[in-house]
Amino acid sequence: MARLARALLMASGLLLAAGRPAAAQNQTQGEGLHSLMVAAGKLYFGTAMDTGNFNDPAYMAIVTNKSEFGMFTPENSMKWQVTEPQLDKFSFTQADEVAQKVKSNGQMLRCHTLVWYSQLPTFVANGSWTPATLSAVMTAHITNVVTHYAGQCYAWDVVNEALNEDGTFRQSVFFQTLGSAFIPLAFRAAAAADPRAKLYYNDFNLETTPAKTAGALRIVQLLQSNKTRIDGVGFQAHLAVNHTPPRTSLAATLRRFTALGLEVAYTELDVAQTALPESAAALAQQARDYVAVVGSCLDVPRCVGVTVWQFTDKFSWVPAAFPGRGEACLFASDYSRKPAYDALVALLRGRRLR
Repeated sequence: MARLARALLMASGLLLAAGRPAAAQNQTQGEGLHSLMVAAGKLYFGTAMDTGNFNDPAYMAIVTNKSEFGMFTPENSMKWQVTEPQLDKFSFTQADEVAQKVKSNGQMLRCHTLVWYSQLPTFVANGSWTPATLSAVMTAHITNVVTHYAGQCYAWDVVNEALNEDGTFRQSVFFQTLGSAFIPLAFRAAAAADPRAKLYYNDFNLETTPAKTAGALRIVQLLQSNKTRIDGVGFQAHLAVNHTPPRTSLAATLRRFTALGLEVAYTELDVAQTALPESAAALAQQARDYVAVVGSCLDVPRCVGVTVWQFTDKFSWVPAAFPGRGEACLFASDYSRKPAYDALVALLRGRRLR
């Protein structure tokens, strides 16, 4: 099956035609996705990881390879439920482990996330709030967490997933109490706590749902009209095989945000198979979909990088969240590289700056 998928990719020009498969050449020459992405003029190729991965030696051997990955996002350990499980009781143990490992290995850290409707501690989710009391608790949480990691984070996802699919605001505890004012409040607090970190709005389906894209543009304009700093928008890019927009369409969507003076990034990329086990043709299509996404970043100067939401199916969130879907990552559960990985290597080698 893998040989057939490679043959299909070879025919479509997504794999190198001569010699060993691209992944094997990559291994021989020491060229990983991050080093190739940087050579193509971008800042990073990254992955999500967290402390639950640290006891897997095979995983850690790959993830600490600086040629392969240059940026890390903690999957869960910086979320509110973990960092402040009780009011004014902060815990940074898990996130510190990630940050220290990244620092000791000379890689970069992308910090995630400060204000999100999900994975909230009970005291926030079920509190009886007034605008004044929730504003104070939000500000204190953001200030404590961002100050703790000041100087360590390339960027913060300040507000995460504030929108419904139709572009209206999600009825979170924050919106119900403060209206849209919770967004400038969060960004101002983050900017004050660490003036050097990039500040992002981050959401899913911005790549595929025009009404939601328009809602995210309104969030940017809200912040800019309030003279509140926002540096970037994160496109999560949780996609499905054969349902990924074309490269040109993806690039056009990115440019709508860079036209407002922002940088953009793909922050949680995976491309799930919708029928399991996957066929050779589905593996080939998955490779084309990954190429469309990463290629669109290459096509937009202010797209700074791509992060995959785990690089291996062994730790992918997809099967638990979407039963019947899976096999969404660049590496299989046994850490073998998939045709999608080979295709990205070929794409990035072709775009290296001379």
